[in-house]
Amino acid sequence: MADLTSTFLGITSPNPFWLASAPPTDKAYNVNRAFEAGWGGAVWKTLGEEGPPIVNVSGPRYSAIHSNDRRVIGFNNIELITDRPLETNLKEIRQIKRDWPDRAVVVSVMLPMNEASWAKHLPMIEDTGADAFELNFGCPHGMSERGMGAAVGQVPEYIQMATEWAKSAASIPVIVKLTPNVASILPPARAAMEGGADAVSLINTINSIMRVNYDTLTMYPTTDGMGTHGGYCGEAVKPIALNMVAEIARTRETSSIPISGIGGVTDWRDAVDFLALGASNVQVCTAAMVYGFKIIDDLVDGLSTFLDDKGLELKDLVGHAVPSVTDWQHLNLNYVEKAVIDQDLCIKCGRCHIVCEETSHQAITHTVDGERHFEVIDDECVGCNLCVSICPVDSCITMKQTSDDTAEKLAWTAHPNNPMRNTD
Repeated sequence: MADLTSTFLGITSPNPFWLASAPPTDKAYNVNRAFEAGWGGAVWKTLGEEGPPIVNVSGPRYSAIHSNDRRVIGFNNIELITDRPLETNLKEIRQIKRDWPDRAVVVSVMLPMNEASWAKHLPMIEDTGADAFELNFGCPHGMSERGMGAAVGQVPEYIQMATEWAKSAASIPVIVKLTPNVASILPPARAAMEGGADAVSLINTINSIMRVNYDTLTMYPTTDGMGTHGGYCGEAVKPIALNMVAEIARTRETSSIPISGIGGVTDWRDAVDFLALGASNVQVCTAAMVYGFKIIDDLVDGLSTFLDDKGLELKDLVGHAVPSVTDWQHLNLNYVEKAVIDQDLCIKCGRCHIVCEETSHQAITHTVDGERHFEVIDDECVGCNLCVSICPVDSCITMKQTSDDTAEKLAWTAHPNNPMRNTD
């Protein structure tokens, strides 16, 4: 089995799988069970300052989007940061780090935009023996209404300022957790770097309302008849997270900062996606809440087997796919692929024909010589990949390169009258 020992910011853990800051890391009982199961690290649920206690709603905090077979593919929560006393959390963090010295124990923190609060609380937390801080600049609900969380993460100047305060007060590494609720992830990432952050983690949850109650026609879920937007996570957010991770990793100004990838990691393939696109480790929350801590077995075994099959070490996988990510204008317009249907695998359901005929390019037959038969018409196929995407049989429809190297070379050029065109 490939060695999955991971080193992130000088923090060594037996594998690159950390539990994200969330309900599964809210107390020593949970984290202890997770480490017994084999998780490499945990980011403790976000701590706040001393003072009036945090109060969560006692009604529904979670809601989900399900696939047709009731599998959770999207998850929403309106839970706030820890509602347990700060001193209780500090005592338990100290004990966990003492009991599990080989595991990464990172503490998520959220404090007001007040330098004195950072100077007071970070040394108290660091005294537990924690390996690093993660600054929660991403929580999109509740705490943002108090001027914290995403209210900080959406303003680069605030990110830089609070990061500088944290770096001044801490002697252990500082990770900045970024919100996806922005037009571009690059300004927040640059601000974290300018503030001295040792790494960034992303993504935090996405603003969302899941649905309405079809009986009352109020939003769902509600507390005493009223509801609020929450944070969206789970498998469905992974493509958004991967894009933001890749943007930071491939952009010259931000490519040097280490990344902890978060957002929809459910099996080992998801981990490969994040690692290959620039993350050095991954954090998991929703999958653990849906399936329990034992999913770590699949994550570890799957990633180890993949690396063995590829003849790679963990460090070789990190960032491997980043050079393949580019802007649309740089794509090869002379490269052509066409769809091919494997007749031996085809079950003749007709879905490919229907979607191509009605919504695309009329490039798939439904009968040949009076018999039900599905075949691609090369001259009409534009290689859009729709039929591959919707076919219920794996590998029945594939794409085959048919590029003509002798054809006139095509290139993308910006419109001359567009004042925002790229002039590089």
